[in-house]
Amino acid sequence: MEHFVVSARKYRPQTFKDVVGQQAITNTLQNAIENNHLAQALLFTGPRGVGKTTCARILAKMINSDGGETGDEDFAFNIFELDAASNNSVDDIRSLTDQVRIPPQVGKYKVYIIDEVHMLSQAAFNAFLKTLEEPPKHCIFILATTEKHKIIPTILSRCQIFDFKRITVKDAKAYLKYIAEEQDITADDDALHIIAQKADGAMRDALSIFDRVVSFSGKNLTRQAVTENLNVLDYETYFTSTDLILENKIPDLLLQFNNTLSKGFDGQHYIAGLASHFRDLLVSKTPETINLLEVGERTKKKYLEQAQKATPEFLMHGINLANDCDLKYKTSKNQRLLVELCLMQLASITFDGEKKNTKHYIIPPSYFKDKGITPIPVNVQSKQTANDTLKAKVSNNHAEKENLTSKGAHLQVKEQPKISLNLSNKRTSGLSLSSIKAKKEHQLRQIDVVVDEENLPTQDFTEKQLIETWNTYIKNLRDKGQHNLASVLSIDTPKLKETTIHLEFPNATNKLEVERQQYDLLAFIRKTLNNYNINLSITVNEVLEKQYVYTDMDKYEKLKSKNPNIDLLRKTFNLDI
Repeated sequence: MEHFVVSARKYRPQTFKDVVGQQAITNTLQNAIENNHLAQALLFTGPRGVGKTTCARILAKMINSDGGETGDEDFAFNIFELDAASNNSVDDIRSLTDQVRIPPQVGKYKVYIIDEVHMLSQAAFNAFLKTLEEPPKHCIFILATTEKHKIIPTILSRCQIFDFKRITVKDAKAYLKYIAEEQDITADDDALHIIAQKADGAMRDALSIFDRVVSFSGKNLTRQAVTENLNVLDYETYFTSTDLILENKIPDLLLQFNNTLSKGFDGQHYIAGLASHFRDLLVSKTPETINLLEVGERTKKKYLEQAQKATPEFLMHGINLANDCDLKYKTSKNQRLLVELCLMQLASITFDGEKKNTKHYIIPPSYFKDKGITPIPVNVQSKQTANDTLKAKVSNNHAEKENLTSKGAHLQVKEQPKISLNLSNKRTSGLSLSSIKAKKEHQLRQIDVVVDEENLPTQDFTEKQLIETWNTYIKNLRDKGQHNLASVLSIDTPKLKETTIHLEFPNATNKLEVERQQYDLLAFIRKTLNNYNINLSITVNEVLEKQYVYTDMDKYEKLKSKNPNIDLLRKTFNLDI
């Protein structure tokens, strides 16, 4: 049986040109060697598997090479590799400094490669300082680490630092394709892309995964074989999920999620991948950002096709829902239900039904649709305007219609057949509040007129006119004895933005009080200013609440802050608040 050598060792780069994804560093080191401008203390830092030790060995070989050596000459006697993870004591460093003084037998330089240098103890670092700062001319130190922040600053200041970056998916895939051709392996582009993406920037991990998948599938490397062996969710899963979400097929979506769980995948992995899929779809909608897609060409076409079906608003909402589910997953006691609820919410984003219609209809639109009639939406404000005119009995008489028009009611009698609504025969007491409410609703529903919202007046007005109308309404409230509501409306001066009145109150109680009476308020302002597009927006600013006192205790504390002697007076005479 022939001895097998893993690809990470078999295809380890022998020159700087073979190093993948670190062109800036390799070019710098090569130019430094050619120009005799190489520092004697170098620090290679970066993630695992990106070529730090490989570049250190190539550098050690190049600085001792004068062009006359054979190809297999590696100057092994001049290169010393030390693992700082197992040789991290002061004695190990002292032994190293003693060896440094001896010049090389062959070649120009002795190169010391100290791997995982951050594992050295504090005492070992201190013992190494002087030698690192002033090494002999024939000695070069190359330190390698994955955790630069653990190295003391005095060591960092004595080294020339090279930061190795993660290998990009594109570079890793290209190198895997080269190795597959070297080994006569047929590999799908998407299969190599998944391996490169799974490696997460580490070329050594990518080669290890490649060997494992080749052992599983043989000479033909397919996307299906890679996803099955690596236990990763295929792109097709998310493409299918998104199609079901866009088509509002909740049952099919839940069945697909159940099938995914049955294959051994975690619910959090699924929902996090769905959020990433929505992100990729959002990226695909703009030509300038398509390059951010780290997928194969065949998969990229699928992304472009599906991106046309989804709106940016849907994708943004979907990303927020999926991320929120991802954050709550670890703390949830029913994790499956959490994901299923998120999927149902996603499938309901684009659902367009009568329940999601923002317009208010007294009669469902389906009733008019069956009769071929176009309904006119009646919003809350229109009903209030109609309620104000209930005192004037509406009839089909032409003279009464002219009277309503002159009063500014802007009502038009429908020429279509009247629709009457029969209420239940349930009797209510004539003195109860429920009976009064029932009578009002009955009168409102029996009215045979429809407000023509398109012809309502929208006369321009200024903020000064608004404030005058506002103060008039407050005065009318005081004349009627409604001092509480008048005081609440006097807390803030109304501010006008386009046709919306903005109010700010110190607490939610004030807001609720105004909202209860907002229809009478808006009806008065609209009629006075002759503009029926006026709306009301109320916000609560809790910071303002501290500026107002309500209870007796609040008043007492307010007075005590102004004059502390009041507290002395209360204690002396044993007064109650």
